[in-house]
Amino acid sequence: MLQQQRAFFKLKTEIKELKNIDNFNDHQLNVLDCWDESFQIQYGNLDNKAGELSFKSIYSASETLLKNKIDTLVTLPINKKAIQSKNFKFKGHTDFLSNKFLGETLMFMIHDELKLALVTEHVPVKSISKMLTKDLIQQKIDQVIYSLKNDFLIFKPKIAILGYNPHCGDHGTMGDEDEKIIIPIIKRNLEKGILLSGPFSSDGFFGNQEYKKFDAILAIYHDQGLIPFKTLSFGKGVNFTAGLDYVRTSPDHGTAFDIAGKGLVKTTSFREALFKSRLIFLNRKSLKERAI
Repeated sequence: MLQQQRAFFKLKTEIKELKNIDNFNDHQLNVLDCWDESFQIQYGNLDNKAGELSFKSIYSASETLLKNKIDTLVTLPINKKAIQSKNFKFKGHTDFLSNKFLGETLMFMIHDELKLALVTEHVPVKSISKMLTKDLIQQKIDQVIYSLKNDFLIFKPKIAILGYNPHCGDHGTMGDEDEKIIIPIIKRNLEKGILLSGPFSSDGFFGNQEYKKFDAILAIYHDQGLIPFKTLSFGKGVNFTAGLDYVRTSPDHGTAFDIAGKGLVKTTSFREALFKSRLIFLNRKSLKERAI
């Protein structure tokens, strides 16, 4: 399949086909052949066969990671409808890997100037208020702190948390979740010496560039955080799955079926995903070596 793409896009990259991961070559693009079927790509079309083969690739890669045959995992976008099957009943990579590696994951969007995590991830907006609890927010705060220290070597992090309602509820006139749930959590963490600030109204927080004062931001729901993150990261953002014993990153975009096969895709986010996976791996390694 990759040879087909190499010819289609007129690429000069040399591909080394592997049947065994131990035959890895440092100076070539190594491809571990985890399925033997021929497959003709139909660019931009939903294809259940493509979803099936995507799953086989993800499964093979995660098994190889579990066996410590590779150091990190960088995934590319999948079509969530095409990949659904009896073997894959997850919302995406993150849920699958959380189940595979038995970890409580944190969706952490990272860029050199901005790190943003989510309290709730791929859930309908109507369900957010039912999920929002002090325990859930505290869990995510703890995960952000742990990741900043262990993955990015930031040992006294400053964290901002965004409000849930418009204008953080305006003292309860537009919802009481900020007053009853988020503010008590902030007070509790400040008493423990954790540098947690907020809640901040998302529009003013990003509009006034307040985000630059913090090592990480915790957004309550998906679009509240992802819209400003992707606007500010200019296609160089990375989706990092924190909370696992293994390093997994991915580009911060989807499958882009509308431009598939046209040679228009920008590779900057994918490159950053590769570089960031290496950085996080080496940071973790350096901490382990210090502890020995």
